[in-house]
Amino acid sequence: MIGDLIDSSPAAHALRAELVARWSEPHRHYHTLDHLHAVLAAVDDLADLAEDAAAVRLAAWFHDAVYDGRPGWDEERSAQLAQRRLPGAGVAAARVGEVARLVRLTAAHDTLRDDDANGAVLCDADLAVLGRPGYAAYAAAVRREYAHVPDDLFAQGRAAVLRRLLAVPRLYRTERARELWEERARRNMTAELGSLA
Repeated sequence: MIGDLIDSSPAAHALRAELVARWSEPHRHYHTLDHLHAVLAAVDDLADLAEDAAAVRLAAWFHDAVYDGRPGWDEERSAQLAQRRLPGAGVAAARVGEVARLVRLTAAHDTLRDDDANGAVLCDADLAVLGRPGYAAYAAAVRREYAHVPDDLFAQGRAAVLRRLLAVPRLYRTERARELWEERARRNMTAELGSLA
């Protein structure tokens, strides 16, 4: 829980409540508390590979804290939120900077450097859903978040995303994540791509 990562001040309690409220917004169908808990569970699977597991966990809490369905913009606003709120919750400036950097990284996982252990753990955890049980529910929830997009346009856009993910030689950056999720993720995405054709 975030309470283990921040102090026990009134500002920290307010921050926890704010984040839970943000992740519980009614327009969210996939980017919900369930997604947050799944990412945090995946971080737990990989935490010993990170240089600063606390920063990675905080970044998980913030990575979709602002979610309006605007890729890039949402991550930037989420990073700015972390920069504004974490210092008041007793988080050191260096860690706040790392959290914001990691949140921004989730906008485009392919910008991750090979030597970025924290980034690898967060990005792998964020993509773990692709290779875990429940993929069909995940895909359906993503579609609900884009219910305003006509079926044909959604299928085109979603297919492009899936093709881009399938084209990379390694979906996950850590060896452990590849062992845990890579094979099933590729099967899941290939099946979904076929259903969109």
